Amino acid sequence: MDGERAAEQGGPTPPPGAPGGPGSGGDPAFGGRREPKKYAVTDDYQLSKQVLGLGVNGKVLECFHRRTGQKCALKLLYDSPKARQEVDHHWQASGGPHIVRILDVYENMHHNKRCLLIVMECMEGGELFSRIQERGDQAFTEREAAEIMRDIGTAIQFLHSQNIAHRDAIRPENLLYTSKEKDAVLKLTDFGFAKETTQNALQTPCYTPYYAAPEVLGPEKYDKSCDMWSLGVIMYILLCGFPPFYSNTGQAISPGMKRRIRLGQYGFPNPEWSEVSEDAKQLIRLLLKTDPTERLTITQFMNHPWINQSMVVPQTPLHTARVLQEDKDHWDEVKEEMTSALATMRVDYDQVKIKDLKTSNNRLLNKRRKKQAGSSSASQGCNNQ
Repeated sequence: MDGERAAEQGGPTPPPGAPGGPGSGGDPAFGGRREPKKYAVTDDYQLSKQVLGLGVNGKVLECFHRRTGQKCALKLLYDSPKARQEVDHHWQASGGPHIVRILDVYENMHHNKRCLLIVMECMEGGELFSRIQERGDQAFTEREAAEIMRDIGTAIQFLHSQNIAHRDAIRPENLLYTSKEKDAVLKLTDFGFAKETTQNALQTPCYTPYYAAPEVLGPEKYDKSCDMWSLGVIMYILLCGFPPFYSNTGQAISPGMKRRIRLGQYGFPNPEWSEVSEDAKQLIRLLLKTDPTERLTITQFMNHPWINQSMVVPQTPLHTARVLQEDKDHWDEVKEEMTSALATMRVDYDQVKIKDLKTSNNRLLNKRRKKQAGSSSASQGCNNQ
């Protein structure tokens, strides 16, 4: 950055497009996947001071590829295990359907600190809800909402198939269009809170399931179900223009709002919901379940008729564009409330602990232990090593 070189100089710049050259996305090695380039990002890109957005862990700047002139987005992250994890998860997902693509990653020094610089495709079409706001008198229909939710679901399905739970991105500022054109593609970005959900030894259920509490079935289910809750919130807003849960006090998240989320207290008020199909309302109910284990999985979501048969969803005009336009001045507050609500849920999921069977005082388990101890033919259980 600012022309500064990385401590480890990478030698002559490889030709554009060559392995390790500009636009190649680096070499396999980093986090078991790819290795960032060690020479200065400014060798390949002209940096602008134009801020395009703010991610969870760093700001996003405009930049231009020196050879092609291509406009790109550059995210600056100060190097840390968390930053490496974000890059690793985004790199793993890059190229997946409806996910913002990484073009290059660099490891440079900036202000005497090591940093990671992620160069991504520039999403020039802006945010999903801003695009709907700008439609004016042009009707936004339920079928369009279904098609948008199918695209977002396709991105989440790919992430979950890669054992990645996004846990944060499915909110308005992270749903962006590639261009202003009518045929622009909607994509998901910002992997600052993404988490791998592959079970490790401690999380592998290997005991009789009839007495197992839901929390011992594995935290990865909670992380993925957090994504499904977010899908429900986005779908709700798409169909009416306002969120299902909101604060009445002006705080980002009030005790009352938190309680309503916990109890699943939301409704489908008229006139905004009067013409919305029962299929759509049913799908929202299946996503906004207070018990994470009862929520739809992404596969079930994608197989729901409202999603996989979106071409027959009614073209009912919605109130969404009008409501979003009327509430334009408060939209940033709505986004802040949504971010806070999601953070609250994410923290709760992070606090889910796997019960250690060796120290558990479960009465049924203790009885089973005694029975096994007194039996010469007791089973050894599964091996978690």
